[in-house]
Amino acid sequence: MSKNFYITTPIYYVNDVPHIGHAYTTVAADVIARYNALRGDNAYFLTGTDEHGQKIMRSAEAKGMTAQELADKTVVNFQELWKALGIRNDDFIRTTEKRHEKVVQTIFSRLLEQGDIYKGTYEGLYCVPCETYVPEAQVGEGQTCPDCGRKLEKMTEESYFFRLSKYAEPLLEYYEKNPQAILPRGRYNEIVSFLRGGLMDQSISRTTIRWGVPVPGDDRHVIYVWFDALINYLSALDYPEEGGKWQTFWSVVHHLVGKDIIRFHAVIWPAMLLALGLNPPERVFAHGWWTVEGEKMSKSRGNVVDPFEMVDLYGADAFRYFLLREVPFGADGDFSERALVQRVNSDLANDLGNLLNRTLQMIDRFCGGKIPSLDEVEPLDKEIRNVLEEIVNSLDGHMDLFAFDEALKDLWSLVRRGNKYIDETMPWKLGKEENLPRLNTVMHNLCQVLRTAAILVSPFMPETARKMEEQLGLSGIFEAGKTAFSWDTSIEGASIDKKDVLFPRRDLKEWEEEKAREA
Repeated sequence: MSKNFYITTPIYYVNDVPHIGHAYTTVAADVIARYNALRGDNAYFLTGTDEHGQKIMRSAEAKGMTAQELADKTVVNFQELWKALGIRNDDFIRTTEKRHEKVVQTIFSRLLEQGDIYKGTYEGLYCVPCETYVPEAQVGEGQTCPDCGRKLEKMTEESYFFRLSKYAEPLLEYYEKNPQAILPRGRYNEIVSFLRGGLMDQSISRTTIRWGVPVPGDDRHVIYVWFDALINYLSALDYPEEGGKWQTFWSVVHHLVGKDIIRFHAVIWPAMLLALGLNPPERVFAHGWWTVEGEKMSKSRGNVVDPFEMVDLYGADAFRYFLLREVPFGADGDFSERALVQRVNSDLANDLGNLLNRTLQMIDRFCGGKIPSLDEVEPLDKEIRNVLEEIVNSLDGHMDLFAFDEALKDLWSLVRRGNKYIDETMPWKLGKEENLPRLNTVMHNLCQVLRTAAILVSPFMPETARKMEEQLGLSGIFEAGKTAFSWDTSIEGASIDKKDVLFPRRDLKEWEEEKAREA
């Protein structure tokens, strides 16, 4: 039965250049959306940009631009990267859009009217780059920000507050009843422990900032950027319009975020939702951070990974595969271009590409270029079918928990079993001996493995899957929902269309010499 499924990335700050972290989250969300659509679910995928706040305003002024001009210019970087990476999002929300501003003001007015927002005075140490007040207990040496290390500014201002304290117990109760609402488990424990310590009301407006959504009825105040930004997940779904997409998708929302913003998404945002009478997200998954060759990424070190460059050098599919196969989603990962090349050579060229190439060569040589029908079946053939069905069944469990690396390990065990099956059955020998009943069965089974591999790999590597479908002479295999995952004898008689190998191997020595020349 088809289910609704809503997956989101964080909205990315336009004062930043897209890097590997942005690519990682967005590729993961794209894979989840594609996988759920593949199995017949009604999947909706949102990403976008966060464009308000003092940091944007100051950057724009330094460049002699308006904040809106800066946002309009830099948002293109993200939109172009998603195209380069093959991202298939259903919507792209910008917080400067009128549709978003309208919903933010509607929500603010409602919470103010019902007493969940009130006016008071706030005094504290403020970090301009991070756009946040820093509690005294967390202030770094020399009154610096604990996150970015920059000098804090002391500020006192009138402010509107959100009654976060009111929702500590309801949130705690919700998470104790729904232990998989926050993943991985370590992040769940962190949030539950934080909630048990109680919550303080949060300042949600500023009088010192002009670039943001005005407080309705009080133009001296601008709504604080994080409060405004979180609402994007609802404003993109036409909340609170009758018949809006939110009525279809809100009950099944899944947020993918970096671990640095887990509290915003697992504490403040769910509290805002409870205040609106909406359910908290079904799942918030906080993934880890990437280092590069064991070092933290930074502009000063010159080691920031440019996703555009990786796509140019190795292709979008290889980069997508590497990001989700290399480390468990949720753990920190270390990016190594050498490791990427090795993955391309071993997993993509030696395993997947080799299986397709060998199979098509033998169908071309011995079967007249057409996928044969099943004929003489032996116990080994039944084992292949059982392996295929077991892997298909295991993938749902892995994908439901965002265990991308485990899903890909399982899928590659099918690919490697296919290559082993070739070595066990020796179809080239069967062809020379003209043992057609046995040869036909072997080649048919190999095409079933490749068809299933193409379907299952399609969320991760959509262009590669399309090429496999084309070379196998099949069509529409990614559009059949759950039936796409079953053994399908209708492939019999399809005319193959063998082309170039999927992933050419890279000579590692030549690659190292090339990198040495570039250094």
